[in-house]
Amino acid sequence: MKILLVIDMQKDFIDGSLGTREAVAILPKVLKKMDTFEGKILATRDTHGEDYLSTAEGRKLPVPHCIKGSEGWQLHPEIAGRLTEEPIDKSSFGSVLLPDILQGIQNEEPIESITLVGLCTDICVISNAMILKAYFPEIPILVDASCCAGVTPQSHANALEAMKMCQIEIEGEGEA
Repeated sequence: MKILLVIDMQKDFIDGSLGTREAVAILPKVLKKMDTFEGKILATRDTHGEDYLSTAEGRKLPVPHCIKGSEGWQLHPEIAGRLTEEPIDKSSFGSVLLPDILQGIQNEEPIESITLVGLCTDICVISNAMILKAYFPEIPILVDASCCAGVTPQSHANALEAMKMCQIEIEGEGEA
C-alpha cells in the first residue's frame, strides 16, 4: 500500500496569517495529486491553543495561527472534502502520532512508500519526513516538491536539499 500524507494544508498557511503566494499556487497541484493517488491518504493539521504566544514556538514566531476551532485552523475545504479519515492534529512541527498510526497500517498491509506534500516544506514537511525516515528506514520516503511550498522559495529549496542528503527522495522539482 502507498501512503500520501497531506501536511498542514490549512487556511492560515495557504492564504491566512502565514500564507504565501507559493502556498496558494500549490493548492491545485495538491488536489490533483490527491485525486490521482492510488493508495491511502492521510492529513495532518497544525493545532495550537489560545496560549500560543506563551509557548516556545509562539515566542520565536509571534504570529497566532492554527488556533484550534478557528477558521485558520481548518483544512482547505477542497482538501478536507477529499479525505476519508479525520486529520491528525499535531501541536509541534512533526507529529509524534504519525509513526504509530503508520505502524498500525503496516501491521495490516505492507507500506510500499510514503509520499509527503503540503506546507511548509522547510518546517513541517521536513520535520515529518525526518521522523518517518527514522522510524521506517527501509520504506521509501518521498516528497513531491511541486506540491510543497516553504516560508520562502529559498528555504523551500534548502529543505529539499537537506532531505536529499538524508535519503528522502524528492520528486517534481522544476515542475511549474
